[in-house]
Amino acid sequence: MPELRKDPVVGRWVIIATERAKRPNDFSAGKEDMVEIKPCPFCEGNESLTPPEIYAIRRWGTQPNKPGWNVRVVPNIAPVLRIEGNLDKRAHGIYDMLNGIGAHEVIIETPTHTGCTSMLPPDQIANILRAYKERILDLEKDKRFKYVLVFKNHKPAAGSTKIRHCRSQLIALPACPKSVKGELEGAKKYFEYKERCVFCDIITQELEDKKRLVLEIDGFVAITPFASRFPFETWILPKEHSADFTNIKDGDMINLAKILKEVLSRINRLLKDPAYNYMLHIAPYRRPKGGYWSTISHDYHWHIEIIPRLTKVAGFEWGTGFYINPTPPEVAAEFLRGSDVSQEVKHG
Repeated sequence: MPELRKDPVVGRWVIIATERAKRPNDFSAGKEDMVEIKPCPFCEGNESLTPPEIYAIRRWGTQPNKPGWNVRVVPNIAPVLRIEGNLDKRAHGIYDMLNGIGAHEVIIETPTHTGCTSMLPPDQIANILRAYKERILDLEKDKRFKYVLVFKNHKPAAGSTKIRHCRSQLIALPACPKSVKGELEGAKKYFEYKERCVFCDIITQELEDKKRLVLEIDGFVAITPFASRFPFETWILPKEHSADFTNIKDGDMINLAKILKEVLSRINRLLKDPAYNYMLHIAPYRRPKGGYWSTISHDYHWHIEIIPRLTKVAGFEWGTGFYINPTPPEVAAEFLRGSDVSQEVKHG
């Protein structure tokens, strides 16, 4: 069984994924190419090649684990965490550990064999976002889980391998990640001092300055953050304050889909289809509701972070936590604002 171990110095949790154990010769220092597996298990008609579906958006009258779906969610065949078992919190001397309990799911974004989410029409991307929402809500019922991260790895350099088919992933965790805690603590301190959401203030300033504003579509904005860690790092945020992605209304889902498609299309065209990751940063499940968690609905703001994989994190970054970004976010935003995506947008 996988295991979670807590670093006693910085409080960071690490998953020791024993079921993915590798020997020294299994690690490759060379370039990893996309390996096409045939037949593709994620294509419509090949449902028997995946574990049984957990959730699906289907055409009326179609049966589970059969053709007729628009978006399909299945367990990851090689999960980093297992759904079965108890957390079994324990200590070994000064070290804290948990059993590797969680959920690891794959969101198959389209029944058609394509590797580029930006090529999907907005209504299909809206279906993907609805699947995110429904899975986050369903996993909240499991009291073992404290946080859910939805993320996408596009191309091998971003962590995707073996199958060129649009998909994203979801992992439910029994502990809140340190990076998310950093956001929560920073937002809380800002709110205590100014009685305002720091993310809302960022949106207000970026709309006024326009230097780092990429685009604005019906209640959502895309910006290159002031302290961008990576070239062309882009955030998408709702203009209206909201801590919980699961509170998004159906009418807003299509607008979020439109801006996500547009940003990914611009990155794809401008940077010639780079590898990238995106992560949906949401508020953690609040258990208990009081205490530290009581202000999250006021001071936190969900958002999507898109990070093209154009540079590599090296010794300086690992050793200091500082990032070296060779492209100022103002320059990145200017390029993204001017990127011509007319050829690609017409596909949607």
